[in-house]
Amino acid sequence: MLAWLRDLTSRERRTMLACWGGWTLDGFDQQLYSYVVPTVIAVWGMSTGAAGTIGTVTVVTSSFGGWFAGALADRFGRVRMLQIAILWYSVFTFLCGFARNFEQLFILRGLHGLGFGGEWATGAVLMGEVIRDKYRGRGVGFVQTGAAVGPGLAALVYAGLFAILPEAIAWRALFWVGILPALFVLWVRRSIPESEAFEARRNRSAQLGIAHLLSVFRGPYLWLTIKVSLMVMGAQGGVWAVGFWMPTYLRTVRHLSASGTGLYVAVQAFGALIGFLLGAYLADAIGRKWTFMISAIATIIMVLVYLYVPVGNTGLLLLGIPLNTAILMKFAPMGPFMTELYPTAIRGTGQGFCYNAGRAIGSVFMTAIGFATAIMPLGTAIALFSTLAHVLMIVMLLLLPETRGRAIASLDLESSGAVSRSRA
Repeated sequence: MLAWLRDLTSRERRTMLACWGGWTLDGFDQQLYSYVVPTVIAVWGMSTGAAGTIGTVTVVTSSFGGWFAGALADRFGRVRMLQIAILWYSVFTFLCGFARNFEQLFILRGLHGLGFGGEWATGAVLMGEVIRDKYRGRGVGFVQTGAAVGPGLAALVYAGLFAILPEAIAWRALFWVGILPALFVLWVRRSIPESEAFEARRNRSAQLGIAHLLSVFRGPYLWLTIKVSLMVMGAQGGVWAVGFWMPTYLRTVRHLSASGTGLYVAVQAFGALIGFLLGAYLADAIGRKWTFMISAIATIIMVLVYLYVPVGNTGLLLLGIPLNTAILMKFAPMGPFMTELYPTAIRGTGQGFCYNAGRAIGSVFMTAIGFATAIMPLGTAIALFSTLAHVLMIVMLLLLPETRGRAIASLDLESSGAVSRSRA
């Protein structure tokens, strides 16, 4: 599965390392809030619905961050915007550690989301353009293993800090650690060149403005953008339903300690790592759509098994591996799939909008579960909304094309031809 790595050029490897680091640190910073939810609920007397609202606002603002960062990457370059996005989310994660109430944390997490969304949009486009067509699925998918490693690291830091510090201080320290990704930008600045696809079109790049932001809603791209966004909404909604509320479920329903919860989530991160690697391999081996389908169906089954099959704590620990393998394997093909749907001139805008709009709308499942616990158990709410989200994903996939093996250069030729015909 990894033999292809030896065939990459040094430029491809360096770009992969930079984007992998960005995804890892992005996943680390984003996961931190889910670990502090039980603590801030207790300290500030918040409801679960209010806690879910803070999680949702982060992802809603990330939709705008990804959309705008993608458009800026089309104008100013993928690498430059990648650096800015990492710096942005690192600083605002750090500032979250100084929040004194719900309102302050709500605003700071919302601002954090702008960089959180921007990092994925710019990194996915950069990787999709640098890795050759033959290895794009595996390359972009392999980079997304960082999204499994990051939460795993966050789980270990969470368990360590809550073991040595009073809980009222530990949750703040957890956010303060989030400033560390800013140091990674220094290496990116020195080591990573801009993609050749962008450089080839630099002099013809669209001017930044409303027209460019709305370019993915014109002509043949309107329905494509809607369908891809809804597909991502289903994928992301299913993940938020499980990933965001799982630490709370383990602590309040299964009555695990803070350190025990961290261990369980770390093991689940191992399953996620397997999922990303498997999804990256299958994306090139059997196609993007089949990989999505297998992941969605397997996730529905595994969520029901995890929540309803009567097992002890050890069995629950082990079930976390296949559960997260099923959930996360769908994200390996996301980047290459969208790279192969949009031409270079609007690729950043297209990917930035579809992925982050889908992620933002899908995050409503977090809040819905929080409020649904007023009339049903937390486990039932997680199972219900996760299933609904994945059914939506499957329906949208039936309406989208397979893109495996598609050369991105051909998209630019088709786009240029379409423009010429419209002018004629």
